[in-house]
Amino acid sequence: MNNKLLKISIILPTLNEAKNLKILIPQIIEELDTHKEDDFEVIVVDDGSTDNTKDVIGKLNEEYSNIRLINRKTEPSLPMSIWDGIENSKYDYVLWMDADLSMPAITVKKLINKLCENSDSIVIGSRFSDGGAYKGILELENRSFVGAILNVYKSNDTVLGMILSNVFNKVLRRIYKSNITDITSGFIVGKKSYFKKEVFENSSYGEYFIYLVNDIVINNINVIEIGYICETRRHGSSKTATSLYQLIKRGYPYIRVARNIRKINEYRR
Repeated sequence: MNNKLLKISIILPTLNEAKNLKILIPQIIEELDTHKEDDFEVIVVDDGSTDNTKDVIGKLNEEYSNIRLINRKTEPSLPMSIWDGIENSKYDYVLWMDADLSMPAITVKKLINKLCENSDSIVIGSRFSDGGAYKGILELENRSFVGAILNVYKSNDTVLGMILSNVFNKVLRRIYKSNITDITSGFIVGKKSYFKKEVFENSSYGEYFIYLVNDIVINNINVIEIGYICETRRHGSSKTATSLYQLIKRGYPYIRVARNIRKINEYRR
C-alpha cells in the first residue's frame, strides 16, 4: 500500500454530449485539486458527434491545457472509443467513465484516491455496492411517486431502465458467479497495462465490461469497489435504450456473454 500521487489519463468516450462535457470536464479538473495540471490529462474520444463537441473542447482548451480531443473516423463503437483513449494516453494509469454526468466528478476523485493507496489494484465505481444506488430509484423511495417520475422524465432517463439495469446486473452476477457487484459498471481506474485490446475489439457496447471483469479476475488482480450515486441525465438522450423492448434487447447479449464466460471458465477448471 502507498499514498503516492499517481499521474493519470481520464478518458471520456462521447457521442453528442457537448452540453454535458461543458459541465463535466471543469468539475473533474476542480475535484483533482491535489494534482498539478501536468499530472493528469482529460482525453475526449468523439465517436462521430453531430453537435458542437469540437467547439466545446476548443473553448475549454483556452482555459485548460491538459485536455485532448480524439476524433474517431471508423465505425462508432463504445469499447473501441475507450481503447483508442487508452492507446493514446500518455500516463501509466487510466480512468474512463461516461460523459453524460451520470458518474459524478467527486467519485472520480474517490476512485483515484483509493488507487493511490492501492496502486496495484483496480478500482471500480459501483451502483450496487455499499453507498451505491440510482438517484432516480432513491427519489422513488424518498419522495412522492409523481414528483420522482417527473424529475426522472425531465432527465431523459427512465425509471424502468434503472430498475431493469439493477435486475440484469443481479442476473448476470448469478450466472457468472461474480463477487464484483457491478459487472457492467463502465467506471474504472487502474494500470493501463492491465487492459487488453482484444477485450475491447471483440465486444459491442457494454458487454466489453463483463469480459474485462473476467480477465481481471482470471489474472488475480485485486478489485476494490467504491459505491456511488448514479445521477440522472441532464442533457441529451440515453444511448442505451428508451423503451422496454430496447432495454430487453440490449440486456440479452449481456446474459449471453455471461453464460459463455461461465462455460469457458468451467472448462478451464
